Amino acid sequence: MRVAALLMAAGRGERLGATDSKQFLPLLGRPVLRHAAEALLRDGAVDVIQPVCAEAERGRVDSILAGLPARPAVAGGATRQASVHAGLEALAEEAPGLVLVHDAARPVVPAGTVAAVVAALAEAEGAIPAQPVADTLKLAEGGAIARTVPREGLHRAQTPQGFRFPLLLALHRAAPEGATDDASLLEAAGHAVRLVPGSEDNVKITYPGDLERVEAAMLPRFLPRVGTGFDVHRLVEGRKLFLCGVEVPHSMGLDGHSDADVGLHALCDAIYGALAEGDIGRHFPPSQMQWKDADSTQFLIHAAGRIAARGGVLANADVTLICERPKITPHAAAMIAKVAELLGVPEDRVSVKATTTERLGFPGREEGIAAQAAVSILVPA
Repeated sequence: MRVAALLMAAGRGERLGATDSKQFLPLLGRPVLRHAAEALLRDGAVDVIQPVCAEAERGRVDSILAGLPARPAVAGGATRQASVHAGLEALAEEAPGLVLVHDAARPVVPAGTVAAVVAALAEAEGAIPAQPVADTLKLAEGGAIARTVPREGLHRAQTPQGFRFPLLLALHRAAPEGATDDASLLEAAGHAVRLVPGSEDNVKITYPGDLERVEAAMLPRFLPRVGTGFDVHRLVEGRKLFLCGVEVPHSMGLDGHSDADVGLHALCDAIYGALAEGDIGRHFPPSQMQWKDADSTQFLIHAAGRIAARGGVLANADVTLICERPKITPHAAAMIAKVAELLGVPEDRVSVKATTTERLGFPGREEGIAAQAAVSILVPA
């Protein structure tokens, strides 16, 4: 039976107090939305994802989910109930047998959760993951406790919530506004909704601090990888000098098949090495004329893409340029900004510095410029 999942990304998340919607905030180097989508797909039970978002964000959502089995995003409504209804209508022609509804602000869905929800739908019209309430509950009035609420039998509902698609679509078409979640529509209509075990890790990012808490919980599942790179090119007349993506005024430039940016080449090699994916020559062979005089920034963009494709995050990058001239310090800030932009990371994760060889060797004789780089990358275990 075909299973579709609605990924609900139309909310703004004002309670978080961030400048961007919570589903677009970076989490270990990638948007929360991307983590949520991959979490839905991890068990292999979901065939396709239907994202639902604000009209203005449709292109952004499609870009974030590129490469995943996701349909083009559809615009949601003024309420969550209206947004779910819009997503269901978008799937109506395809008419999957089962549908899951998941919050884009829940980037962690523990292994087995999706499979458990889908399995429960063999015997019930709906199923949701839920956690028993462990804390004592207090009903407040006017800033004071009015009474203690019994917690026996109470559960905290989580997502993804699963349903038989024809039933949920029919209920949404007939229901008035006001449902707090989709399970409540089934409850009101007298249909059975099964509970499956939830998890404390299935956090909905809502309040300040939630993002850091989720990131701290995810970090132990990542392994650190370290890579180093080294490159050298000779200086020649008649060429522009590019270092770490910045054109540096100088009487000579670096000779090479591409623009010979030793800083970016060394950094690419460090990234490819950390991922055990060879070196820059493997990905951009100098024997291929399409890379003749190529802008090396595209090489670093590719390397950054390989980190993302592995579900990893760059922890930091450190580049050392080795030359007598030109002086690097006046250009270091621009180089850091450029490298950080190409890698898609904050500038405080990038270092660009320089040293000399005390006039020893080819750098000391100003015959060429060398660069070495080191990176640390976190990849899923």
